[in-house]
Amino acid sequence: MLFTPLNLRELTLENRIVVSPMQTYSAPPDGAPTAWHRGHLSRFSLGGAGLVMVEATAVSPEGRSTNADLGLWSDPQEMAFHSLVDSVHACGSPVGLQIQHAGRKASTNVPWEGFKPVAPPPDAAVIGPTDIGIPGGHMPIPIQTRDMERLIGCYQDAALRADRAGFDLIEIHMAHGYLLHSFLSPLANYRVDEYGGTLENRMRFPLRVVEAVRKVWPNAKPLSCRLSCVDGVGIGWSIEDSTVLAQELLSIGVDVIDCSSGGMALPRKDMLVPRGPGFQVPFAKALKAQTGATVMAVGGITQAIQAEDILQRGEADLIAVGREMLVNPNWAVQAANTLDELQSWSHWPTPFGWWLARRARPH
Repeated sequence: MLFTPLNLRELTLENRIVVSPMQTYSAPPDGAPTAWHRGHLSRFSLGGAGLVMVEATAVSPEGRSTNADLGLWSDPQEMAFHSLVDSVHACGSPVGLQIQHAGRKASTNVPWEGFKPVAPPPDAAVIGPTDIGIPGGHMPIPIQTRDMERLIGCYQDAALRADRAGFDLIEIHMAHGYLLHSFLSPLANYRVDEYGGTLENRMRFPLRVVEAVRKVWPNAKPLSCRLSCVDGVGIGWSIEDSTVLAQELLSIGVDVIDCSSGGMALPRKDMLVPRGPGFQVPFAKALKAQTGATVMAVGGITQAIQAEDILQRGEADLIAVGREMLVNPNWAVQAANTLDELQSWSHWPTPFGWWLARRARPH
């Protein structure tokens, strides 16, 4: 099943392997992708991935989580992304873009320098649902209604630019403690207006963003949303909440639910979901069973047989592989060899497979 095509609207993925969006914190100050990003992502395409996802890309200058994040709000950025998309397409894979606003996690330096706060962009501020920040971070300014309208416009503009740049799919980042997740989670959202309190209210702004993006994103192209399906073990946002949200997302035209977890700072006595092989697969399984959604499993999936078993058991429809792809950009085509008893080289790019088939012949 790992190498069975999947249709998402008018996009056909040749296999179920997705390169997970991984922030590399390697963009220049202007936020535009460079030759480095083209090379970094194209190697996964040459390695046979069914879909290559570009890392979290900010929809506005103040939406960057670090001063080395990608962004898509200007014409030069759009042109640079067009070049990146062309490069990945030329190497054989469709390409998707994850768009986000970092919210109260914005304006820090890169992780290997400690994620320490830095000054926001000129004439901008760190924003969030309330003025409650993250430990060691900025104190955010609570978002007002007028800010929401501006931000919705930023998401729409990024989607329009992504379409013009040639992206085949976009994913809205609603996880990991960033802006939209911080509205969803009761651990971060203490508002007392129509955007806080009840589950319905906490979902209101994120759903408005998704609905607005779906309106401008072409009907032929699929839309994905990445969720933190739970905040932690028995605390905050729950899998039951995610089920309700997923049903709402499906009703407004979302095609894929990308199932992750965590991202909120938890009280000392509480814990995140323990990490291990396939540790987030149960969330994908639960959402698929409860909603019938097309779901993507991610987290601790490193082996071809492990990925195949997840699909065979009906626990997910797509398999996202992240850090293992950094170790081995040819993970997808090597998975094909692992699962193919004949050890065929047909899944490799023809110029590679031709040589490798001869290399494998007995001398």
